[in-house]
Amino acid sequence: MKILVINGPNINMLGIREPEIYGSRTYDDLVSMLREEAEKLNASVDFFQSNHEGALVDAIQSAYGNADGIIINPAAYTHTSIALLDAVKAVGIPAVEVHISDPDAREAFRKTSYIRSACVSTIKGRGFEGYLDALRILCSGEFKA
Repeated sequence: MKILVINGPNINMLGIREPEIYGSRTYDDLVSMLREEAEKLNASVDFFQSNHEGALVDAIQSAYGNADGIIINPAAYTHTSIALLDAVKAVGIPAVEVHISDPDAREAFRKTSYIRSACVSTIKGRGFEGYLDALRILCSGEFKA
């Protein structure tokens, strides 16, 4: 199983960015943790992070025919990007939406997720462990496609 992990704006700043919300672990810590878990699950993971919406759309499109699943944390684009929604719908690859914090427990504008309707599951508020949950969901195939 090949999984593409896509992270949106400011995820590269983990460990620095608002540690009271996102914790002190870094993006490199997240990548290492997911690689280790993927190995246990006999899966491979590739990673893409960008602060640019079009680059994220390109990454989703490049997964077509190359990935069996997508883990995506669109970050701020969760609440603004119909383009990411359309890209996930277009490729037809099972995707899990992940958020380190729980957007529903934060500012009102964060309660809207455009991408959610195209995803097989959403995990929020579980910190880095939410990414592990997403990986396990995709590797198990236990979701409604």
